[in-house]
Amino acid sequence: MLFSTPDLDDVTAGDLEELDGLRARLIRETHRPAPWMGTLRRLVKATTIAQSTGIEGFHVSDDEALSLVTGSARAGAGETAQQAVECYARAMNHVAVLARDPGFRWLDRVILDLHYDACSFQRDQDPGMWRTTPVAVVDGRGRIVYQAPPAGEVPELMHAVVEWLDQGDLDAHVVVRAAMAHLHVVSVHPFRDGNGRVSRIVQSLVLARDGLLTPEFASIEEYLGEHTPAYYEHLQRAHGRTYDPRRDAGGWVRFCVRAHLDQARRRLAQVQEAATRWEQLERLADDRAWPDRFVIGLEQALFGACDRASYAREADVSAATASSDLRRMVEAGLLVQSGQGPATRYTPSDTLRAAVAD
Repeated sequence: MLFSTPDLDDVTAGDLEELDGLRARLIRETHRPAPWMGTLRRLVKATTIAQSTGIEGFHVSDDEALSLVTGSARAGAGETAQQAVECYARAMNHVAVLARDPGFRWLDRVILDLHYDACSFQRDQDPGMWRTTPVAVVDGRGRIVYQAPPAGEVPELMHAVVEWLDQGDLDAHVVVRAAMAHLHVVSVHPFRDGNGRVSRIVQSLVLARDGLLTPEFASIEEYLGEHTPAYYEHLQRAHGRTYDPRRDAGGWVRFCVRAHLDQARRRLAQVQEAATRWEQLERLADDRAWPDRFVIGLEQALFGACDRASYAREADVSAATASSDLRRMVEAGLLVQSGQGPATRYTPSDTLRAAVAD
């Protein structure tokens, strides 16, 4: 038995109508060719992943998250927070592939593989396998606030969840289905650890399978990370202290819809800010008679992810040309160089920051 998808009240139905309008605008903005979209996608993806892993105590800086997500840095041995971000990024890359797969079907193995992607650094937690032991959620004072179903029931319950993902409530709004998918998985708590991460990843996959928005622009992990107490509170109200699918999930769905509204407004603002910033950087390049590609290096530096390899790749130039371009930006006082060899990084100077702040 699973939670029933709730009927929507008038307020939530109105919020979904508003959300559809915002999503339509966001789809138009993110699908039109724009040179700044690559950097914005990476920034949004890194922020999303950092916030989601941060919910479970794996904290990294914004610069670290961006470097790990883009592959310009690797997690250090024993650096569990960095490893969590790196693995979560791998899972979200998997989500992006599954979202485009014309032959995709929901299977138990899909959720198991996403768990392995996200939790493979936690070898002692059986990544990619259903749990075989009891598990409970405790609060900061060590009190049990949720007792998950017995381990012996997990395979059957997750089979029911997968069947619902494949065939259940297909006429429901995708945002409502995604919220219910999250609730189904996290309430079963099918893994020894990483249940929250995988539930959020599954929610993102449901949204991405809708085919309209890419995972980084469809998900609400950033909102959940910024409102973690409210997130936990609404989950607790939905599933209670023990697994009880007779409970009403309406409050949880309303919370998720509001989260989507907030995220959609934020993403639209970020797209506009990115367009304005790109125009400012183009003027800087034009004033110096630089090729248009220089704007890519300036943009990357502003978000802490500029090195020779990443600039050469996005600007589609040789390593030698990339080195020459970056050196000219340093000499012009717009970038600051630090490190040596492969560890060399380029960050924005105060002059560059001031130019885009105007």
